[in-house]
Amino acid sequence: MMPSEPTGPRSADLDWCRSAMADVSRTFAITVDRLAEPMASHVCVGYLCCRVADTIEDAGHLSLSERAAALARYDRVLDPTDGYDGADFLTAVSPLIPTDPDGKRSPDWVSVAESPRVIRTFEALAREPRERMRPPIRELVGGMAMFADRYADDGSVRLRTIAELEEYCWYVAGTVGTLVTELVTRDVEEWRARALAANARSFSMLLQLVNVAKDAASDYRDRGDVYLPAAWLADEGIDPSDIAAESNRLAVARVVRRLADHAADYLDDAQRYLELLPERHGNRLAAWAIPYLLAVGTIRELRRRPSDGVRDGDLKVSREEVYALIRRFDEGVDRAELADLRAEMAEHPLHR
Repeated sequence: MMPSEPTGPRSADLDWCRSAMADVSRTFAITVDRLAEPMASHVCVGYLCCRVADTIEDAGHLSLSERAAALARYDRVLDPTDGYDGADFLTAVSPLIPTDPDGKRSPDWVSVAESPRVIRTFEALAREPRERMRPPIRELVGGMAMFADRYADDGSVRLRTIAELEEYCWYVAGTVGTLVTELVTRDVEEWRARALAANARSFSMLLQLVNVAKDAASDYRDRGDVYLPAAWLADEGIDPSDIAAESNRLAVARVVRRLADHAADYLDDAQRYLELLPERHGNRLAAWAIPYLLAVGTIRELRRRPSDGVRDGDLKVSREEVYALIRRFDEGVDRAELADLRAEMAEHPLHR
């Protein structure tokens, strides 16, 4: 059992978490690299706790029932009143962890194999940030388990409506937005805390809807899952099982563009969220403005060439544009410049 008031995580554990996070998500590593302490450590460890669940949810080699059961076990580890610990969880899920022909694990599955260390580091954080993060992390895990269980009999996830897609996006991303908001609203004015909470959902929904739109083909190819709403596919005369057919590529591209337009509806409120973010406890505007603006650039590309995304399965802004955006923030960007940067990236790649 962890002590009620830990003295803090060991530096070796935090160092491992920072390294592991860079391996599993270069994009989120950009975020954490632009935070100062203690926010950097809190967000890093909280994100890794979520990533363990995300890896299990995305496990194409497991049935949805197996994923739901593993996620339920993981939630027990996160429950401080349950005696089930990280070692118990690892014993249960070790047979599920895949390896390549050389016996090596992918970085994502390394995080699952090292989940006892991730949980140990989380439990060693200071009480206030830890307990602010715990409910949204558990809501994420529970929501993922619920969706896996909901579609277990079907064998793959096939979301039906835009409302169901937004429900899914809430659990896998809105909860992370809540986690961040809980951390940044400590000791802020009540009006600011209320306004941030009101706009946090839009920030999260924007990022996740963009991810769904750009990854639609790879989600189906890798796991057979279809997150594009079946109702929207039906408007184009497409059955979800046929989204990979070459004859349907242009029609599916129209659904992808429609989803990108829907994501863009959240841009204004997401920007308001950024404009209100306090820079305290190590929080920095750049950490969250960069992924926001990358979403703007991705929407631009999805609108201009959605069929490329359907064909390639993962349409992204170029690495050159990512570097150009990072350089811009390294040179200094304040809140007043966000609108201009957004308008610029909506029109053309920043590095051009």
